[in-house]
Amino acid sequence: MNAHETDRLETETRDPQAPELDLMSTADLVRYMNEADRSVPGHVGERLPDIVAAVNVIVEAIRGGGRLFYVGAGTSGRLGLLDAYECPPTFGTPPDLVQAVMAGGSGMLQADEAAEDRAEGGAEDLEARGLSPRDVVVGIAASGRTPYVAGALRYARKVGAATVAVSCVRGSLIGSLADTAIEVPVGPEVVTGSTRLKAGTAQKLVLNMLSTVTMIRLGKVYGNLMVDMQPTNGKLQRRAERIVEMATGVKPEAAAHTLRQTGGDVKTAIVMLLGPAPDAGQASRLLRQAGGSVREALRLAREEA
Repeated sequence: MNAHETDRLETETRDPQAPELDLMSTADLVRYMNEADRSVPGHVGERLPDIVAAVNVIVEAIRGGGRLFYVGAGTSGRLGLLDAYECPPTFGTPPDLVQAVMAGGSGMLQADEAAEDRAEGGAEDLEARGLSPRDVVVGIAASGRTPYVAGALRYARKVGAATVAVSCVRGSLIGSLADTAIEVPVGPEVVTGSTRLKAGTAQKLVLNMLSTVTMIRLGKVYGNLMVDMQPTNGKLQRRAERIVEMATGVKPEAAAHTLRQTGGDVKTAIVMLLGPAPDAGQASRLLRQAGGSVREALRLAREEA
C-alpha cells in the first residue's frame, strides 16, 4: 500500500465535524473524549458473531494441545502483550500457553515503530517460537495492513495454524489472510490518526473477550469466580480466600484453613468443601478427571459418594 492509499484508511481520516481541540477547555475536552468513547462498545457489538467464531477456534486449538499467539506492532502489539501477560496470574495458565509476539521485541517502554514494516519479521518471530499446526495466531492491527502482522498471518497459514485477524477497518488486508476476521470500524479518532484511542479501546475489548471467554470455556471459571487464579501475594491470597468463601458459603477461617491444605489451590479447596472430597489428593484427582472443571469435578464427586 502506497502513501496515498494509506491516507484513505478509515483509521487515518479526519472527522469533518471535529472541533478545534486546542481551543477547548479541559472540561470540554474530557467531555468530548468521553462521548467519542461511548460509541466503541456498540461497534464491537456488531461483530459478536465473528468474535464467537474466533473463540471457538482458540478453544479448539488449546484443547488440542496448541497455543495462542497474539501478533502486533505499536499500540496493537502492546495490547496483545498486556492480554497475554494477564493470563497466567488471572487464569493460572502456563507462561507459554498465551504468548505475545511484537514487532521490535516485547519492550513496553520504548517503541520500535520501524520494525512493523518488515513483513518477514512476523514470519521469523513465529518460526522462532516453533509455531505448529496445532496453534492459533491472532493478528492485531488497527489499520488492518501492518506488514509485520500480514507476514505473520501468511506464515501461520503456510504452517497450517488457525488464524484470526483483529482490525478497525472494513475489508482489511489482514482479514483477507485469516480464517476469521474481526473488523471493528470505529471511525475517525479524536486526535486524527492516534489509533491508541477509539481503535485501541475497541481492540482491548475484543481481546478481553477472546481470552476471557476462552478461559471460561476451558473451565478456568466457576460461576463467575476466577478459580484458577494464582495467590502470589497478600492481596491475592485474601482474594483466593474470598473466592472460596463465595463459592462454598464457609466462614473465612474455614476457607483459609482449606487453602492451606491445598497449597493455595482454589479449585481443589472448593471441591474439598463442596464435593465433599476427603482430602486434597482426592479433590485433585477429581479435577484431573474433569479436565479442570470444578462443576464437572463436583458431579463426579456426587457420583462417587
